[in-house]
Amino acid sequence: MRPGKNLKDYAKQTTTQLIAGGIILLFIVGDGLIYLIYGPRAAVSGLLCLGVGLIPVFATLLVIGLLDWIVKHAREE
Repeated sequence: MRPGKNLKDYAKQTTTQLIAGGIILLFIVGDGLIYLIYGPRAAVSGLLCLGVGLIPVFATLLVIGLLDWIVKHAREE
């Protein structure tokens, strides 16, 4: 461990990378298997369903990020 390294930032960065990797893996492996088993038309439908399924996740992250930003700016005043 290097001196001066903020462990909270490191943990946040690692968590972000793991989540992004999991989503990429879900899209590549999941939709790849759909493509191999059911064909290209089903793979397009699978991509559409995966994309629509991520909308609530990103909306929740957006709201949490907005609330975090509001709280940080309210503390500064």
